[in-house]
Amino acid sequence: MPWLEFAIRVARDAVPEAEELLEALGALSVTLEDEADHPVLEPDPGTTPLWPVVQVRGLFESDVDKDLLLAALHGRLGSDRPDRVCWREVGDRDWVRAWMDRFRPMRFGRRLWIVPGGMTIPPDPDHVVLELDPGLAFGTGTHATTALCLEWLDAQPAVAGTVVDYGCGSGVLGIAAALLGARRVVGVDNDPQALEATAANAARNGVNDRVSCRAPDAFSERNADVVLANILAGPLKALAPSLIACAKAGAPIVLSGILAAQADEVASAYEPLCDRIGTTVKEGWARLDLHKR
Repeated sequence: MPWLEFAIRVARDAVPEAEELLEALGALSVTLEDEADHPVLEPDPGTTPLWPVVQVRGLFESDVDKDLLLAALHGRLGSDRPDRVCWREVGDRDWVRAWMDRFRPMRFGRRLWIVPGGMTIPPDPDHVVLELDPGLAFGTGTHATTALCLEWLDAQPAVAGTVVDYGCGSGVLGIAAALLGARRVVGVDNDPQALEATAANAARNGVNDRVSCRAPDAFSERNADVVLANILAGPLKALAPSLIACAKAGAPIVLSGILAAQADEVASAYEPLCDRIGTTVKEGWARLDLHKR
C-alpha cells in the first residue's frame, strides 16, 4: 500500500523537537537525512553526530488527513516558512531489501572480492571472497579509504605472519588479510560495537580461529609483520609511536583515512623511524605506504 512521507527541514539543534512533533502526530517511523553534502566520516563511540541542516522525515499511513497534518506542522513550525515542510507519496516496498540493493559484489585488485550476503560471483579458483553486509561499523569496501587498503592487500605476493588491523571497524581489512593467508590477525578498536562486528564477520568467513579483537588498552603486540590503520589523519598522527612500536623491523605500515592534502603532514609523524615507500590517491583520499626501519 502507498504511504505519505512528510519532511521537515530544520537546524541540527531542532531535530529532537521535530522528531517529537512527527511522532505526536502519528508517524509510524522517523528518519534523519543530510539536507546537503556534509559527510560524517567516523563518529566517536556512543555519539550520534548530525549535519548542520537535517531533513526529518515521518512516514504516515495513506489515509491520514494530509491537510490537517500540514496545518498542524505549520502551526508548530510557523507559517512564514512554508518551504520548511514538504510531502510526497511513497510506494510500498521492502525497505531493508531496497537499501541492500544498492550494494553489489566488488572486486579489489585482481583476486579479492567483497560479496554481500545472498549474492554470488562466478566461481574461480583465483577468487578470494569475503562475505560482508553493510553495517553500523565503518568499513564495507565502498569507501575509497577502505578500497585503497584492500587493493594494497591484494597486490601483495603473500600475506603471512601477524597482521594488525588498527581501527578495525567491521573487520574487513583484517579478515581479508586472513583470507589471503595471514597466520594471525589482531583487530583493535575503541568501539565495542566494532569489536563485536569484527568477531561476527570473522566467524561468518571461517577465519575466527585466526582473528582476535582487542580494545586499545588491552593491545600489546610488538612483532607484527604488517600494520594496517584506516582511521583519520588526526588519530594517525597521535598513534604514530604506538603503530610503529607494534611493527617488527622492516614491516610495512599502511595508513589510510587521509585526505590527499594531509598525506605529507601524516607521513612526517612517522619519518623518524619509517621510510616512505609511496602514496596512492583515490577520489581525493590517500594511502601512505611506509616501512619501519
